[in-house]
Amino acid sequence: MSVSAQQVKELRDATGVGMMDCKEALKEADGDFDEAVSILRKKGQEVASDRAEQEADEGLVVTALSDDQRTGVIVEINCETDFVARNDDFQEFANTVAEQTLEKEPDDLEELKALPYEDDVTIEDELVALTGRIGEKLTIRRFDVLESDEGQIISYVHPGSKLGVLVEAQGDGDVQEAGRDVAMQVAALEPIAVTRGEVPEEVKEEEREVAREAAINEGKPEHVIDNIVEGKLERFFEDHVLLEQAFVKDSSVSVKEMLDEAGLSVKRFVRYALGD
Repeated sequence: MSVSAQQVKELRDATGVGMMDCKEALKEADGDFDEAVSILRKKGQEVASDRAEQEADEGLVVTALSDDQRTGVIVEINCETDFVARNDDFQEFANTVAEQTLEKEPDDLEELKALPYEDDVTIEDELVALTGRIGEKLTIRRFDVLESDEGQIISYVHPGSKLGVLVEAQGDGDVQEAGRDVAMQVAALEPIAVTRGEVPEEVKEEEREVAREAAINEGKPEHVIDNIVEGKLERFFEDHVLLEQAFVKDSSVSVKEMLDEAGLSVKRFVRYALGD
């Protein structure tokens, strides 16, 4: 059966699939538009199955904020190559997923994938279809939702969209300016907690053990080893605890001192680096 160029164009506009694939699907479906769409979706599932064992460690980290900035989401979506990460369709998909996540606030990835993407198409449906169109393994790896009762959520995505941060900040100062400074601090220096009290005990003990072993190997006297260990733990806090880090824009002050001056406090943060 022959199909017209107009039929092929309409199917391409509806699915985003290449002209030749649309033409073949219409021929296979004897010109039935809905059946052709179904055929293309099945082919997308076949591609997704074929690519399942491939590594997908490229992609995008995207964020979305509510109008009042009380809620923010961060999502990591992966593909196989950086070329696809720059693809307009892939970027549109990632941003739509973030917006739907912001609107619906799912509890887990399965619930996220079941959210509507467009009309009666779910995010999972579109993920499979996009996999078929692009020809690479695509996955939604993780997401977080942050909500603030008294403050605001600040978003920062580093150019290239491979690193993103959400920060919850509150206070009487300029939340936007200082909050963005903190988000950039988190992106650049990768703290593990806001305060030292939030650092897990197992992490502290591991740092103590490493410092103790190093001191013993260096032949330090037994009576000074405990002081050496605690001194190194203090330096660990200065390097890895957000409020104790030197402020990246002015290393003469700590992040806490900068925030105190700005009249703000930071409650928590989420940092996504692609592939972490």
